Amino acid sequence: MPVIDMERVPLKTGTIYPPPYDQEVAGRSSLRLGDAGGLTQFGANLVILQPGAKSSLRHWHRHEDEFVMVTQGTCTLVDDAGEHEMHPGDCAAFPAGDPNGHHFINKTDEEARFLVIGTRAPREIATYSDVDLMVEIEAGKARFTRRDGTPYEGEKE
Repeated sequence: MPVIDMERVPLKTGTIYPPPYDQEVAGRSSLRLGDAGGLTQFGANLVILQPGAKSSLRHWHRHEDEFVMVTQGTCTLVDDAGEHEMHPGDCAAFPAGDPNGHHFINKTDEEARFLVIGTRAPREIATYSDVDLMVEIEAGKARFTRRDGTPYEGEKE
């Protein structure tokens, strides 16, 4: 049956970000709805942001389109043009290759949620707008580098 039982979808927490960037998304979790439904051509995730949480580092995708719709609470979209408050039903789209770095922040004292749908390219590169970091994802494996392509080996103190 194609109906997804939301009670059986595991809650995903944590991140693939290396330290210290992993701490940037504390309070974010997601339900991988596309995976639960067996989808392979695009992802569909319900992202849950606790008060004060960020969805990700500000980023943009080289090969993958991304679509977002707020479903609960208020999210603040932060992109290259500034901050945009979004409410249930509000949508945003980020075409592949557009270097408009974006992420969402819950600046309220209530939980917020948004649905994100995105392409599943065989090879993806995401660039992080505010830090010297990129990620290449291929065959399910993530490799972090500096923007110049040198391997990311952590922050120097």
